[in-house]
Amino acid sequence: MFAKHTRRQFLQSATAVLSSAAIGSTLFCNSKHKHPNIIFLLTDDQRWDMLGCMGNEIIQTPNIDAMANDGVIFEKAFVTTAICCTSRASIFLGQYARRHGIHDFSTDFTPEQLNLSYDMQLKQAGYTVGFIGKYGVGNNLPQTSYDFWAGVPGQPTYENSDENGEYIHYTQVCKKHALEFLNSCDPEKPFCLSISFKAPHVQDGDPRQFIADPAYDNLYSDIKIPLPEKADPKYVQSMPDFKQSDNSMPRVRWQLRFSNPELYQKMVKNYYRLITGVDVVVGQIRQELQRLGYADNTVFAFMGDNGFFLGEYGFAGKWYGHEESIRVPLVWYDPRLPRQLRGQRRQEMALNIDVAPTIIDLAGLPVPADMQGKSLVPLLHNKTTAWREEFFYEHLYKVPEQWEDTVGYIPRSIGIRTKDFKYLRYIDYQPFYEELYDLQNDPKERHNLANNPLYAAQLEKLRKRCEEMSQEKR
Repeated sequence: MFAKHTRRQFLQSATAVLSSAAIGSTLFCNSKHKHPNIIFLLTDDQRWDMLGCMGNEIIQTPNIDAMANDGVIFEKAFVTTAICCTSRASIFLGQYARRHGIHDFSTDFTPEQLNLSYDMQLKQAGYTVGFIGKYGVGNNLPQTSYDFWAGVPGQPTYENSDENGEYIHYTQVCKKHALEFLNSCDPEKPFCLSISFKAPHVQDGDPRQFIADPAYDNLYSDIKIPLPEKADPKYVQSMPDFKQSDNSMPRVRWQLRFSNPELYQKMVKNYYRLITGVDVVVGQIRQELQRLGYADNTVFAFMGDNGFFLGEYGFAGKWYGHEESIRVPLVWYDPRLPRQLRGQRRQEMALNIDVAPTIIDLAGLPVPADMQGKSLVPLLHNKTTAWREEFFYEHLYKVPEQWEDTVGYIPRSIGIRTKDFKYLRYIDYQPFYEELYDLQNDPKERHNLANNPLYAAQLEKLRKRCEEMSQEKR
């Protein structure tokens, strides 16, 4: 499957992480601190089933899989808005979009919002805080608020040059900065480092789209990735006219990425390679933590900022409230957990708005009342606790009119996902266009039941609940 040198590099990285617990000697150890170090890893456009530990038998992610197997994985993790700017604001603040009000790429955090973010909450408590990668919120970035800053506005570029003029992929740039941060930390103080990878997001404007590190050019080359069932044209044709339209952004980007079998293989394999590149860096960061003596007191979280259509319904991208778009990977690894709590596969609904409360709780701090998410710490410890049975979804970003002719439009939507059903409403149309899916009997969301009289009572119930939640989340 791999080129010889790539396989050796890959297996060495995986083996180093898996055997790290056996390494006894360290330079120093800050495990005496009551407060753990915390590293939050965020990928861009990685859907939930793009990890080996989530059942994908093709993708190679041994380092993240090792954290999941020795930590806790949330198999039903979601974002409350499937677009990077809004989802990232929700991650930082622990709030639904209706409360924080960031629905576009240009709105900055207010000073009050920045102070509420998990990073600044930890800094105020004495943590050393660092940020690396795509910040994703606004144009005026808060670099002076951080102890270590290697963040960038907008979308980073995959192809870069190092200080010697040599090629370096942006995922490796993130690793370089991460190692620099770790080696600059005061061992007497806890730290919180957030790393926001560009991968596996496309390089917008570049016809190659998914630009993987050349080190992985031979990875997956002898595999044929199967088309998703819902790439069948009948599923495209089941969509309303505004979602079928070649002027909608998901269809514009499908044409660019997945419109023929050869193109599909090329694009998806590079999407996989980008994720594998992140996985290798995760392993290298864990190795450095072990070398520096931080490993036994450093908690990891790994998450995607939203999901991604890989041809389902004839779509590319995210935005809509389907599972492919809103469901993401979420792994927590805490080396302090007792052995009997390792390897849990939790079924509770975990959300992006839960990240900030969880990080703050792990640091031993009170969760601010303005945060709407819930700390996952009780679930990590397998404690019985009341938990959500539903969540509200909203996508209120509107493509500027001057862009619609070139990039397409995205219809705005709201909805509600329960354990058993999903209700979606597209609010730019009168009357509203609605979708209803029976997730117990149709988990792949093949059949819209909104016009099925057998589901009329369920539809009305979810309509009312969606209205209620749209007000509650402000």
